[in-house]
Amino acid sequence: MIEENEAGKVDYSSISDQEWKKRLTEEQFDITRQKGTERAFAGEYWNTKTPGTYHCICCDTPLFESSTKFDSGTGWPSYYQPIGNNVKSKLDSSIIFMPRQEVLCATCDAHLGHVFDDGPPPTGKRYCINSASLKLKPE
Repeated sequence: MIEENEAGKVDYSSISDQEWKKRLTEEQFDITRQKGTERAFAGEYWNTKTPGTYHCICCDTPLFESSTKFDSGTGWPSYYQPIGNNVKSKLDSSIIFMPRQEVLCATCDAHLGHVFDDGPPPTGKRYCINSASLKLKPE
């Protein structure tokens, strides 16, 4: 059962893992709900140049514009800036010797990837994102 709040918006925190498993592929579930990572150079969008907007695979929130995508050489789609406040980050201490900033969808808390301070101008940020957490809507 998917609950809606007073404003008629979906309460994504009420969606069970069982329900997410019905909505997502196994890989999408592993990455977005279990904080997995796809192999470098294997995701659908790592080398895509198609103009458009990248949305969250779980809730369809627009996350990144293709105009902010750049080739980081890492094998994952990389962007220097998200759309508005649609992406949030928090400290990820899962690797003891390498703390980093996890990137999440601000609407549904889907794990997207990580953000690093080695990106290009104007932000100096590199949002390193799993393709499986995204859905490209071409212009």
